[in-house]
Amino acid sequence: MLRSDAHYRGLAVVNAYDVLPSIRHFIDRMAFELKELGVELDVKSTAEIYAFIGSNGELYSVDLPYDFVLFLDKDRYISHLLEESGMRLFNSARAIEACDDKMITYMNLMHFGIRMPKTVSGPLHYSLLDNEEFLHNLTEVIPFPIVAKGNFGSMGENVFLAHDFEELKAIEAKLAYRPRLYQEFIDTSCGFDYRLIVIGGKFVAGYKRVSVNGDFRSNLAQGGVGVEHTMKPFQIETAERVARALKLDYCGIDLLESGVAEEPILCEVNSNAFLKGVEEVTGKNVGAIYAKHIFDEIYVI
Repeated sequence: MLRSDAHYRGLAVVNAYDVLPSIRHFIDRMAFELKELGVELDVKSTAEIYAFIGSNGELYSVDLPYDFVLFLDKDRYISHLLEESGMRLFNSARAIEACDDKMITYMNLMHFGIRMPKTVSGPLHYSLLDNEEFLHNLTEVIPFPIVAKGNFGSMGENVFLAHDFEELKAIEAKLAYRPRLYQEFIDTSCGFDYRLIVIGGKFVAGYKRVSVNGDFRSNLAQGGVGVEHTMKPFQIETAERVARALKLDYCGIDLLESGVAEEPILCEVNSNAFLKGVEEVTGKNVGAIYAKHIFDEIYVI
């Protein structure tokens, strides 16, 4: 049964300072598919969302005349305040938060039987002093080559590979004053991985990403290309378990190949995975599937 509202409206929220072309494409696709379902989608930046905490701890927010929010930023503060005001977010503030910080992603998935690379969190560093003790201890836990990542970031940015201690020291100096982590290098998946899109806990489309320039990263933004690939049942099952564990409405799950039959390794989880790549490679209308999921969640009772 549909809600009896005469007019359906949603709001897409984007970053106040920079909106990537891939996000603009995402909005255009979702606006079109939602309109096909009778839903108008407006767009506002986080600078236009008026919400704050009052002197007595009360929430003040402008009344937004929308049925839901398609949240396409990673601002953990405004997303939580929007939910406190009663808005339904796709994805939820907690889910976005869990995916934005890679270390938090792995920590939230520790007890779900999902194989992940061995991961060491870099210690908090805010001093001008250097301390190589952590790096020496790190190499006792993870052998070279070692993958280094900033906890925040996407599209393969701030991801490095250290082949020896000198390279590791240089990377640590570059990342030291920000949250960072170090991982074992999965050589059986060097230069390629698998991107699986999961909506409402169910796999809908996926493809293989392959580096064509010799980079160990396969992100499309780093020069990788998308290749058609029929996902194996164990890849689909792993991706769906990850999405359900993190309570994501929509996400892209990146899986590595372990070299062991039916045992994929989780690389990363993207709460705002772009539509362009997966739709072009697979030919599937992923935007329509996501729009239908949103519509059913909000308007079908």
